[in-house]
Amino acid sequence: MQRNHNFSKLSERYLFLETKRRAELYLEKHSCAKLISLSVGNTSEPLPQEIAKALSKAAEQLGTLSGYIGYGPEQGIPPLREAIAKMLYDHQGGYCVKGCDIFVSDGAKCDIGRLQLLFGSKVSAIIQNPGYPVYTDGSKLQGVDEIISVACIPENQFCPDWNGVKRGDLIYWCSPNNPTGAVSTHKQLRQLVDFAKKNRSIIIFDAAYAGYIKDKSLPRTIYEIEGAEEVALELNSFSKLAGFTGVRLGWTVVPSTLKYDDGSLVRDDWLRLMTTVFNGASNIAQLGALSILTEEGMQSISRIIDIYMNNAKLIKETLVQKGYEVYGGDNAPYLWVKLHQMSSWEAFDLFLEKAHLITTPGIGFGQCGEGFLRLSAFNHKSTNEEAVLRLKRSF
Repeated sequence: MQRNHNFSKLSERYLFLETKRRAELYLEKHSCAKLISLSVGNTSEPLPQEIAKALSKAAEQLGTLSGYIGYGPEQGIPPLREAIAKMLYDHQGGYCVKGCDIFVSDGAKCDIGRLQLLFGSKVSAIIQNPGYPVYTDGSKLQGVDEIISVACIPENQFCPDWNGVKRGDLIYWCSPNNPTGAVSTHKQLRQLVDFAKKNRSIIIFDAAYAGYIKDKSLPRTIYEIEGAEEVALELNSFSKLAGFTGVRLGWTVVPSTLKYDDGSLVRDDWLRLMTTVFNGASNIAQLGALSILTEEGMQSISRIIDIYMNNAKLIKETLVQKGYEVYGGDNAPYLWVKLHQMSSWEAFDLFLEKAHLITTPGIGFGQCGEGFLRLSAFNHKSTNEEAVLRLKRSF
């Protein structure tokens, strides 16, 4: 059998595997170095006790005759779908997301791959540059040939002039953005929705970091924009919202008003796909997530988010004092650092050698990321403080 030729369209290694490889090579030569990672967006704070206890209780119930649950519904258990709608969307205004719009899964990244399977290879895709690598790599693996890259850079406030953008069937849009930390305004999302309506496009809106938006004037969901439910579906996750990176739980909102050109419902195909290739998210994870979606649970995860955002503030203040131009870090856990006349990989090596800090080269997110580094605020407070001290001493 021949190899899937679409793999030849990808770089040899996934971005974060490459940064890990280079860090390991450095440690082989400098075994005493104590590296701190400001690279991967992996949460570090422990789960709040009430959430951990809910997960434990759900696991214990599976050991009883009355509490055992086998396969659950592929769309997610109804109480969780309703709780997501009530706690995370009801207060946002705009379109009223209902529990039946929500499909629970094992994570937003997994859903991106399934959405790419849903829409197939005969589509064109507009993707932010710089942007999360999975949008591009997953499209290429699916066999998508027409990828339209749109520059989202400081000079255009991280949003293109849509009048100059070629039509695409799909539009991948992430806000707060990974990697730049930029958050789209209501005006910018209004222009995005208008472009999609004009061109009969579908927006795949990635809101995985919406919980980090502190500025109440900024939209936390695409559905704050009137009419977005006719052209957009939305991805989100408990990973960064509640520290479920290892538990694995997310969801996708697919409104009943989202239709193909022939009038058929996208949701019908999404349901068919999910019931075909997915057996439902972990019952333990779903029951545990119910404890997040309470007033007490939301307050607990808000305190953890505050830790990460204070980390971001410290890093940003330090780098600005050192003369760097830094974006993000105010309403997102990522900082996008403009470099001083060097390439992204040169800066990666510099930060590694001078400060023993692992960063992420901007070029790994697209050509428009060249000349930038992405730094992550996902560390324990003490670890972040040590990283800041190293930045102060080394630069």
